[in-house]
Amino acid sequence: MAALRLETCHVACSANRTPNVVSWGRGGTLAFGTCNSVALYEPQERRVLSMLNGHTARVNAVRWVHKDDGAPETHLVSGGSDSRLLVWAAHNGKFVQSTECKGHTGAVCAVDALYAGPSILVASAAADSSVRLWLCGDAKEAECLHSLTFGGGFMMDVSLSLLPGTKVPILACGGDDSRVHLYVQSPEKQKLQRVMMLQGHEDWVRGVAWTSVGGELLLASCSQDCLIRVWRLRAKSGSGARAEGEQDDAVIKMKEDVFGLEEQEGDSGAVFAVALETVLAGHENWVYGVHWQPPTYEGGKRHESLSLLSASMDKTMILWTPDQASGVWMEQVRVGEVGGNTLGFYGCQMSPDACMILAHAFHGALHLWSKDAISGEWRPDVVLSGHFDAVQDLSWDPEGEFVISVSSDQTARLFTPWRSKPGGGRRPTWHEISRPQIHGYDMQCLATLGRFMLVSGADEKVLRVFQAPRNFVENLANISGTSREELLASDDCARLPEGASTPALGLSNKAVFPGDPGPASKDGQEKFSSVSDQYQEFYFQPVNMSAPPPEDDLLQNTLWPEVQKLYGHGFEMFCLAADSGGTVVASACKASKAEHASVLLWSTATWRQLQALPCHSLTVTQMAFSPDGAMLLLVSRDRTWSLWRRHQAGPEPDYGLYARTTKDTSVHSRIIWSCDWSPDGSYFVTSSRDKKVIVWGPCSKDQHGDSVAPRQVKPSSSILDVADSATAVAFCPRLCSDNSYLLAVGLESGRITVYGWRPDEDPAGGQDWIRYGETEPWQSHTLAVKRLRWRPRAGRAGRAGVSEESAWLQLASAGADHAVKIFDINAEAL
Repeated sequence: MAALRLETCHVACSANRTPNVVSWGRGGTLAFGTCNSVALYEPQERRVLSMLNGHTARVNAVRWVHKDDGAPETHLVSGGSDSRLLVWAAHNGKFVQSTECKGHTGAVCAVDALYAGPSILVASAAADSSVRLWLCGDAKEAECLHSLTFGGGFMMDVSLSLLPGTKVPILACGGDDSRVHLYVQSPEKQKLQRVMMLQGHEDWVRGVAWTSVGGELLLASCSQDCLIRVWRLRAKSGSGARAEGEQDDAVIKMKEDVFGLEEQEGDSGAVFAVALETVLAGHENWVYGVHWQPPTYEGGKRHESLSLLSASMDKTMILWTPDQASGVWMEQVRVGEVGGNTLGFYGCQMSPDACMILAHAFHGALHLWSKDAISGEWRPDVVLSGHFDAVQDLSWDPEGEFVISVSSDQTARLFTPWRSKPGGGRRPTWHEISRPQIHGYDMQCLATLGRFMLVSGADEKVLRVFQAPRNFVENLANISGTSREELLASDDCARLPEGASTPALGLSNKAVFPGDPGPASKDGQEKFSSVSDQYQEFYFQPVNMSAPPPEDDLLQNTLWPEVQKLYGHGFEMFCLAADSGGTVVASACKASKAEHASVLLWSTATWRQLQALPCHSLTVTQMAFSPDGAMLLLVSRDRTWSLWRRHQAGPEPDYGLYARTTKDTSVHSRIIWSCDWSPDGSYFVTSSRDKKVIVWGPCSKDQHGDSVAPRQVKPSSSILDVADSATAVAFCPRLCSDNSYLLAVGLESGRITVYGWRPDEDPAGGQDWIRYGETEPWQSHTLAVKRLRWRPRAGRAGRAGVSEESAWLQLASAGADHAVKIFDINAEAL
């Protein structure tokens, strides 16, 4: 039997919320830190190429090591909150960890690097108030050449370059003392010597960046004083250099500061001068990042274009260039966000051809603008997006066309494949096209009711029900390439609101129906009927989209209206489940006593509470309805599970206890994290912190003889030891050709393993389990897998009509590492 191949179809993630975490390579690949990983993203193809997993805490700084000839990079440096500095090298088309720089005792917050012969010179700044210089060669561990300490001060950014006409490295450090410190590496001792302090900024210096132009160096520094300063460093001739400023009093010149290099044998020592070139004022808030336009190479010749990009907390990026005639620096382009509930930009990058600019924002979002080749206008472009905190739960829609996820970042997000050119050869790429809910609480769970309704639970005592607006259905049809008539003809779409508006003083998304009146006015005079009417309400404007929306639209125009609130729980919501018919919703909250651990059942027809199911003594961690809705399974922190069966008598569903385990009969010795039903409803599976995965059953289908005493349902499988806490488990909805079941298990380490279970095999000795395969280290999550869900039907979303699609399965996973991942699995191997 061929080994199972798990191919990564999509990774939804966002940049970490730190300033130096994004770097654009000359080869066109964007590298950025996301949780504990470095993502390599291809903006042209709009897909994540790889994830570099090596850090054990948040990645704070990422930098490509650029080559002198502009060729694609083969080395990447990353620094994290785990105090580690890692150098990654290209090996057989993949990036692998090659060298580690050990020595910092605090979080690494900034890095830069350049080639020094065959080795790499790396500079790093960390929260231990130090800046270190490293030499990375072939050894696994780098050599620390020098360490600078700044007492109680911190350096926010570092930038390395070579002094003009020499091979001597110069290091610029911007710090919280409002100064820029310049250090030169002494050739003999290889130590750093401070040669100058550049003063002028009036607040913390947040970013520094060197560029080489015409044999001189320019240094840009940006600060919390909202200003950018550009300094020019040039070589001066000979020892008479210091007297140069006295020769012509009529000419006004900028004051130059001069420093010299140590004299070498047969060399009088070079002298360099630094002067302030210009001060750029245009931002209205702290400036966090500056980035020079990369040089281009044609026919082996280097062409330098003088252009500087800056990003600020005022939510704008500005492109600055000097005027050709006067040399005065001018603002050429300004792009950014208007409105929205976001804070500003942490950093910026420019593509190698200068036709794209990118900023990363406080909420992790990437913002990309592209220059129109004909008009020269800058327009928002499609770019990767994802959650910026742990993803707690996710669900497919019943047709398997899109995935909705909820996260501790207080948002619900909807991802679907985009067919950019119908009938074209380009593979569909996944994108976020709607943000149904933006909340004020960390979100924990969700359940989908049909295609266009969802129930969500957060760190509050209320459940909220949302319904998709008509505008979303139309945009889904445009972007995913499905028929609009088909979508709108379904029962769910009979009376859909047009969109959602957010009252100025309210928290709930309010439905807007076609023909609803706008703001109240009479004879041109506004009439205030209540205090809240005095505040402008955001009235929904339908947006017709044929491509995935940028962040601004996601925040304001893709909300779903809230149609119901459900009250009944006494503590924060923890898990939710809905039956396949969408008629019953089960909900559970955090509980430390039996009285709070009851599961509540709700009718989706009337939104009344149907009944409470008291059984467990601690939080119910997960629930699952059987495929036919006849059974409801609960697993709990109290290490037991309970099974409830639906009675047919009466108009409304009524569930009675059918089977349960107790402390004595429970096989699990630790908290049970997850559970799921087999596609035929005969068996169910539980997974626990005790590293055990167990299949239970079979569950009888008899509908009569509701005995008072609970039945006993026993393990049907041998105990599968997965060698790590099993945090998520899911049965594939399709049986294998030999009638065995396919099962995916997610672990606390972030790995996902796929097993086959054969009920007709003898459980003795574990012969009933087959291990088909697992995710590679670069495919795996770096933290616990929170939820696994198989696509409800065979084939890959967005690939309808492609031959051999029935051979494929798709698995979606949610991780505590902020990522939503979708895997393609070829079932023919089974």
